[in-house]
Amino acid sequence: MRIPVIAVAGLMAVMSGVGAAAAAPRQSVISDFGAITPVSGAAERPDRSLRYRVLFSVTKAAGTPDKINPSLEKVARFLNLLDADGVKPVPGDVVVIVHGPATPIVIEDAAYAKKTGNVSNPNRPLIAALTRAGVSVRVCSQALVGNKIDPAVVEKGVEVDVSALTTMAALQLRGWALIPD
Repeated sequence: MRIPVIAVAGLMAVMSGVGAAAAAPRQSVISDFGAITPVSGAAERPDRSLRYRVLFSVTKAAGTPDKINPSLEKVARFLNLLDADGVKPVPGDVVVIVHGPATPIVIEDAAYAKKTGNVSNPNRPLIAALTRAGVSVRVCSQALVGNKIDPAVVEKGVEVDVSALTTMAALQLRGWALIPD
């Protein structure tokens, strides 16, 4: 009699715990990017009572110019994770500041092709989806100058800030949590 009780207890633990087979990956807010795999039994989950004001610093370029920037995709994953627990950030509470080697990810296709040799900018659909979801996508004007990019070729919907340094300082002082790449 002891063996069946242990077997049932073990089966229940496996089915309800973090070790359980995870559900299929999904994306709820940003449908084509940032896939998540829901897992039951996780100790820390997004808290519906909190206001998620988060600043993502995106500095690293993708491995090759034909790939989506992994730090930018992390923003989509963050939104999808929050949504899986019913947390909906207020538009503008999630901010992305692009600077450093990642700067070209915010430019239009023709300029991207000229700068990288890749036919089109693979990040444009993700930037558009993030913007539609209420994310404020910004680029450092100092990084534009440093990367020899004309502000006129920055993708529509991307704001140009005076600098990533001042944006990061100001938003953190106002209560945004910084997530570096």
